[in-house]
Amino acid sequence: MSEKMKLLRVRSRHKAKKPEFNRHDSHKKVRLSTSWRKPRGLHNKLRRQVSAKGSLVKPGYGSPRFVKGLHPCGLPEVLVHCLKELGPAEGCAVRIASTVGRRKRIEIESKAREMNLKILNPKAGGA
Repeated sequence: MSEKMKLLRVRSRHKAKKPEFNRHDSHKKVRLSTSWRKPRGLHNKLRRQVSAKGSLVKPGYGSPRFVKGLHPCGLPEVLVHCLKELGPAEGCAVRIASTVGRRKRIEIESKAREMNLKILNPKAGGA
């Protein structure tokens, strides 16, 4: 088993254990979104790391550096809008943008299959 695949497995196990980092008190107030904001209040219990109040975002929760940003299949992901963008996508996993129409999507999918690229979001009734 390659080192990359081993690290991808480690990353998936870490992500399964990682807590959900929500903004402090976002469940109480509708106006607060759940996106993470660091608590900075003087009496804030989350900032003081009271265990019952949840976990703070820290570097230890991150993925291994070698596989950071890779798709779970082990390839870097590239977003494609047109045929020209397939050229530099050699050795990458291709995700076709949602704004691409059916006709152009069929062209992109057939070209990507010719180049032996992995398509992450193929249409079932495509080419």
